[in-house]
Amino acid sequence: MVADAEPTPSRGPETTNGFNLVFCHRLDLHTPIEETVRAMDHLVRGGKALYWGTSEWPADRILEAWHVARREHLTPPLMEQPQYNMLHRERVEKEYAALYDQIGLGTTIWSPLAGGLLTGKYNDGIPDGSRGSVAGYEWLRERFEGEQALTDIEKVRALAPIADELGCSMAQLALAWCLGNPNVSTVITGASRPEQVVENMAALEVVERIDTGIKQRIEEILDNKPKGEHDWR
Repeated sequence: MVADAEPTPSRGPETTNGFNLVFCHRLDLHTPIEETVRAMDHLVRGGKALYWGTSEWPADRILEAWHVARREHLTPPLMEQPQYNMLHRERVEKEYAALYDQIGLGTTIWSPLAGGLLTGKYNDGIPDGSRGSVAGYEWLRERFEGEQALTDIEKVRALAPIADELGCSMAQLALAWCLGNPNVSTVITGASRPEQVVENMAALEVVERIDTGIKQRIEEILDNKPKGEHDWR
C-alpha cells in the first residue's frame, strides 16, 4: 500500500519521483523477511520512495525486519499502519509498546471511527445509505449487529454526554482520543461528503480539551485498556 502519491520536490539525497511512504500490507508468510527488506531498500535507494513501513505486521516480525536492515546496512522499516480506535487497542497499546522507544516506530492508524460505529449513527440499527447497508459491504454488518456490537454501542451511547460537554461530535471525540496517544503519528480518516472532512479536521481542536479527568471518565466507560506485562517480583 502506498501513501501520498504526489511527486516530492527535489531535496538532494531524498529526491523521489515516486511515493513518500510505501507500506507492506500484511505479512507474506511465504517470503523471507530479508527478501522483503531488500526489495523495500531497493525502492528507497532508487528514488521510488522516501520511507517504507509495514501494515498489520506482528511486532516480532517488524523487529526482525529492523534488525535485518541494520545488519545488512539496508533501509529499515520506520512506520506501521495498524487498526486503532477506542474499541480496538491491544496491538497499538500493548504489542507494539516496546518498539516505540526501541526502534523509533511511528504509526499511521486506520479505522479510528471503527467503521463508523463510534460516530453513533449505528446506535439504533443500520441506517439506509450507510456502508452497513450497501451491497458488497455485508462483511461489515457483524461489526454493527450481534452481541459484541450491542456492547460497543452501549459504550458509544455512554460516551455521547462527554462529547456534548466538550462541544464536539462523537466522531471528533473518537478522532481526538486517537490523536492524544503520543505513539500515534498519523490518523487516516475517510469521508463520503465534504462536510465530513471539515468535521474530522476540527478534531484537532478537541485534543487539548481532553484533560486527565475526561480521560479517566472515558477509560471507565471503555473498560478495555490493555494490561501491561505482569510483574512477578
